[in-house]
Amino acid sequence: MAEAVIRQARADELSAVLQLWRGAGVTPPSVSDSIEGLTLLMHVSDAVLPVATIDYQIVGSVIGGWDGWRGNIYRLAVLPGLRRRGIGKQLVQEISRVLFDKGAQRVSARVEHEHPWAIGFWESMRDLGYYHDPKFVRYIADRRAGKLNNASPFKLFRNNCSSRMGKVDC
Repeated sequence: MAEAVIRQARADELSAVLQLWRGAGVTPPSVSDSIEGLTLLMHVSDAVLPVATIDYQIVGSVIGGWDGWRGNIYRLAVLPGLRRRGIGKQLVQEISRVLFDKGAQRVSARVEHEHPWAIGFWESMRDLGYYHDPKFVRYIADRRAGKLNNASPFKLFRNNCSSRMGKVDC
């Protein structure tokens, strides 16, 4: 079998990425798991969507986000028949490099606790510097379900604050 090639996803491949996620058995789809969600992701300058391809077919992907403070890894997926061949590790190495190059001092990965294979994978990434951090629990709010669904923190910021010479006045 040919070696995996890691590169940035193209806009015309977003449906293939969603199909990969279904085939890889990632978490049930969330509100952002859509062509629209991935298109928005690709237009955010500090987010990246590398894919692994073999013979021009997408066999793995990962999302990396940079918020100016920390790097975050989401949706690492490799087709089940191609796992344990180093593709996931290649994706983690690439996304880590990209996020550290953007300025991240720390990169964290979101891992579903219901997926023991994913936890096992991340435990094997210690040689890349990743370790389990038991201090945190995650809380989320979805736009469609939350009481803040019409509020934009950026609108609130623009309406209540001003920025002059790099200083914010609220």
